[in-house]
Order: sequence, then C-alpha cells, then structure tokens
Amino acid sequence: RKDEPRREEQTEQQAPAPQGPVLPPPPPVDYGVFMQGLVQAMQMQAHTQAALQAQMEAQVVPTMLYVLT
Repeated sequence: RKDEPRREEQTEQQAPAPQGPVLPPPPPVDYGVFMQGLVQAMQMQAHTQAALQAQMEAQVVPTMLYVLT
C-alpha cells in the first residue's frame, strides 16, 4: 500500500500537458527602460523617506527639548 501513492505521483508527473490554445511568447522586455524605472522608483522612495524623516525630526526634537527643559 505504501507504493500506491508513489505510483499516483509518477502518473501525475508523466501526464502530458493539457492541450489548450497555444499562447504566443511574451513580448521582449526592454531591461534598460525597466531598470531606469526601477532606479527612479527607488530614488523617489528614498527622497520621500528622507522628507518624512526630516519632518518627523523637525516635530519631535523641539518637543523633546521642551519636555526635557
């Protein structure tokens, strides 16, 4: 009985691919444009993060100084 599941797995692996409509190959990716967009997105994220951090520091630091004094 231990051999039965193994046989089922083998038949599943050997099963031919389902015969459906053949899809056309995907269009070629322009990696230059892709990388440019990726870098731009990362720069924008870094800029946003820096702006948020500066804004947070501008709010928190004076508040902390006020509390400490």
